[in-house]
Amino acid sequence: MGKFFDNLNLVLGVGLVIALALMMGFHAETVSAEAVLRWMHVFFGITWIGLLYYFNFVQTPVMPSVPAELKPGVSKYIAPKALFYFRWGAAFTVLTGAILAYVNNYLVEALTLQPQVRLIGIGMWLALIMAFNVWAIIWPNQQKVLGLVEADDAAKAKAGRTALVASRTNTLLSIPMLYAMTTYQTLGS
Repeated sequence: MGKFFDNLNLVLGVGLVIALALMMGFHAETVSAEAVLRWMHVFFGITWIGLLYYFNFVQTPVMPSVPAELKPGVSKYIAPKALFYFRWGAAFTVLTGAILAYVNNYLVEALTLQPQVRLIGIGMWLALIMAFNVWAIIWPNQQKVLGLVEADDAAKAKAGRTALVASRTNTLLSIPMLYAMTTYQTLGS
């Protein structure tokens, strides 16, 4: 049993098989592309926002208290891997959300903030801003901070501050974004 849990890919694969079994076992005749897309959208969204909260609630506040000799363990091993899942979680959340809106025939209406889908449209725009921050601001600056891209100490300090502000902006925006997304699913526009 221990070997099974040592293999993350195997754990994820079995989790996927169980989820598919649930889909087929309970809703085989009604499983739709929409249901699968919504499930994928939520999975990727949890990955993205979960890591956003990890960075903002745990890693960033704790790093100043980490002894200098231990910091490379985070910056060389943990942070790059977490940032990989963070940025791809963002990309796949936005992609599956856009496809979901398209399949449900409200993509254009939501992005143009039409009254009947305004709430989800606001959530979508907040998510797009957040994804832009991930790819255009946070990731390029974190590459400097982590030494993945050449930068002197002053540039690293500036990049760290820029990444922090963009990440905190995403934390701020995530709260109304999550409200808009979940409330639309419950109450509509």
